[in-house]
Amino acid sequence: MKDLIKRHPVLSCYIQVFAISWGGILILIGGPGNIPGTKEQAGKLFFPALLIMFAGPFLSGILMNFIVDGKEGLRKLLSHLLRWRVKGSWYAIAVFTGPLLVAAVLFGLSIFNQEFLPGIVTTKDKISLMIFGLSWGLIGGGLPEETGWTGFAIPHLRKRYSILSTGLIVGFLWGIWHFMIAFWASNYMVGTGSWSMFVAGFLVFYLLALPAYRVLLVFVYDRTESLPVIMLMHAFLSASTIIFQPSSTGEIGFIWNLVLGILLWIIVAVVIATNRRHLSQKPNY
Repeated sequence: MKDLIKRHPVLSCYIQVFAISWGGILILIGGPGNIPGTKEQAGKLFFPALLIMFAGPFLSGILMNFIVDGKEGLRKLLSHLLRWRVKGSWYAIAVFTGPLLVAAVLFGLSIFNQEFLPGIVTTKDKISLMIFGLSWGLIGGGLPEETGWTGFAIPHLRKRYSILSTGLIVGFLWGIWHFMIAFWASNYMVGTGSWSMFVAGFLVFYLLALPAYRVLLVFVYDRTESLPVIMLMHAFLSASTIIFQPSSTGEIGFIWNLVLGILLWIIVAVVIATNRRHLSQKPNY
């Protein structure tokens, strides 16, 4: 079994991730027959389900590094976790890329329809929203997820594939990984819009925007080899989607996620066009 895992490390990693995240959630909610869950069930179990979901990439990242490379794998993971001394410009990119893009899309769309105004503008309790969004991004998404995605899967894929291909593989799987909890909790999160438009909105975000953003994450990791930078870049995208999320859902959510995804792919195209020489190089990690 260990030899089979070593021959197919990335596939084995994702089997573990989905087994822990999806399998754990299915056990928690009482089986696939409870998808989508009722508002009451999802409201009660949403945070335990999130903890189980995040446990997938976090535990798999640690386990796979140990199984494939032993103690040396764990030392390498730790060295990238502790690699925080990089140029300040990379931290600026990590912190501001997600929030600036999300804010630009929503403020731009709000010129035509005020329903696109970011939640931080329309909500009364701005401080609580900021605290919740930042806490969610830093504690929820950035640290546990990137231990698996960037801490294991990306370095192994980069041995064979380009930045673009690696970003697409990890990005689409990253998006699909969200499906279980998103479909199960859809009645809980749908808000005032229709269920079908809510689902269309998160599909566009997960399958259009996230793969593009993952390509940018892989590019930044190639240049920095710093997990803290990637965790921050991931965290501030997650935080910005919460802090700037408009109060209206349904068609509003679908449109702004679609525009965000298109904008991200335009940025990816520019990055690829202006960094061709670097993109052809294999990383040292």
